[in-house]
Parts: sequence; structure tokens; C-alpha cells
Amino acid sequence: MNLPGNGTRTRLRTAAALALLPLLALTACGSGDGGGDPAVAGAQVSSAPADDPVAGVRTVDAVAALLPADVRKAGTLRVGSSVGAPPAAFYPNGQDKPPAGQDIDIADAVAKVLGVKLERQDASFETILPALGSGKYDFGTGNFGVTTERLKTIDFVTYINDGQGFAVKTGNTTLTTQVSDLTQLCGLTIGTGAGTTFEKTLTAQKGVCGAAGKKPYEVKVFSETGAVTTALQQGRIDVVMSTINGLRHQAAQPAAQTAFLGEYHRLDVGFAFKKGSPLTPALQAAVNELIRNGTYARILKKWGTTASAIDTSQINPAEHT
Repeated sequence: MNLPGNGTRTRLRTAAALALLPLLALTACGSGDGGGDPAVAGAQVSSAPADDPVAGVRTVDAVAALLPADVRKAGTLRVGSSVGAPPAAFYPNGQDKPPAGQDIDIADAVAKVLGVKLERQDASFETILPALGSGKYDFGTGNFGVTTERLKTIDFVTYINDGQGFAVKTGNTTLTTQVSDLTQLCGLTIGTGAGTTFEKTLTAQKGVCGAAGKKPYEVKVFSETGAVTTALQQGRIDVVMSTINGLRHQAAQPAAQTAFLGEYHRLDVGFAFKKGSPLTPALQAAVNELIRNGTYARILKKWGTTASAIDTSQINPAEHT
């Protein structure tokens, strides 16, 4: 989900490979910076399901008519896409092959309903939102959670409900129960991705341990998703904070050797747009059409994320409390 960087081809290849790695074992991972082939290791356990619920989606003229005239004429939408880890978006067959995942399928299905093609541009997670204001992308995907802070500068069209959770290495005895209060993490080292809601939450609440008379937790921020989980396996961090769906998916892979500790804070997740974008009504209507015709449910079933289904897409809902 959270792949930062400057967008160079080499960096993206490395990031994508690491993000695919659900951590087989330390012998397969080698050191944090090398040893073994993470792209190959990831491909062994992160193949994409074969079914294609997007194939039968057709243009709905009444929904397509909601697009601005210039977009309908151009017939394309530019999307900045952060490709990180399953089930949201990843590269099952390497960086030179098309990405797969829940976010990819939903975006592709939305484009079909609207009768446009997507011009997908790989981008690092933390660069997408700032780039929307410059007009580099028409919208962005990257499992972006809707927060009060982001709503000040970004418009959202929601398509799932995901959020924040924690995971530890299998066999961990220090932290064994669901985290409902960050004071449970006092004295521990937490790993998370740069530019994410997780980093902001942990940073904003860092004083809770001192206020409780406990040793503060330490936050280590990583530029690549795979680096976070590698650090967990190597004992350089005690716990990971990331997406509920991502951590649940990873824990379901026996070779990953991680245990999901449950949900901490739910967040709506949406396509991101510059503030005041005229595109949001059309994309909202397209998501709702997918919900209505059953395509949406089939996509979520394909990726094992049915628990994150929403009943209706919203524009700029308030952050969950």
C-alpha cells in the first residue's frame, strides 16, 4: 500500500519486488538489503486469482454523461497508482507485467462504466496526493484512507472500508492481544510506512506513554513495504502498523510467519482527487453502478476483502471516530 520514492524505474522495481515479499523465511530474504531474489520469492506466494469479474463490465451512458465534456472527448483518465502489496495492488508477474489487486480491478471496472481508458502511471505512495494539485494525475489510487486532515486539501470518492491494524511475528509473546490503546505499545519498536496515516497516528500520539508513566514507544519509518516486514522478521522492530486487509492477507500466508492482531481504527478508503475536482460525481456514480450490478461484490470476493464492502460510495465522508 505505502510505497514512497521518487518514481525512478530502478527504485520502483526494487520497491515492487520488496512489496511482493510476504516473507518466506529469513533464509530466503537474506539481509535487509539483499540475499535471495525477493521478486521470485513473492511470486511463489502472491499469484493473482484467475477469475476476471471486470471482463463483462460495459459502459453505462447515463453515468458516462456525468464526466466533463473534455474528458469524454479525450477518452482517457490519468491515474497515479501506488502499487505495493496484495490484496490492494501488486505485481504478481514482475514490474514489466500488468499489476493486479482489488484497487486495480475496481479502478479498471470504473473506467469501463465511464467508457474511458486509464492511463496508469506508477507513483510512490507519498508523492501522489501532492501531485494531484499540480494536475499531473486526474486521480490517485493507493489505499488512501479518508482522514480529517486529508479532507482539507483532497476530495475522495470512497470504494471500500479498510483502516489501521497491527501485526507481530508469529510466536511473539510480548504483544498477543488486539491493540485498542496505544499504551499497549509502550517500550516497543513499531515499524510503518512513510507518509501514511499510520506514521501520523503514531507520531501524533507519541506522548501517551509518558503521560501514563511508561517508556515511550519508538517509531521506525520505512520507504518500502517489504522493508517493514523484513525488519519484523529480523527482530529490528517488534510490531508493524499497516492496513487491516494487507496484514490479514499476509498473516493468511503460512510462509509469512506473521500474526494479525486485529483492527485498531477503521477508515473509509477512496480514489483521491484535487480539491474541487469535477470528476467526483462521475466516479461516485460508477462505483455505485458496480455495487448495484454485482461486479463490486465479485471483485471483493476475488481478493478476500468482502468484509470491507461498503453499501454506497460517498464523496468526502467524515473520518470514522
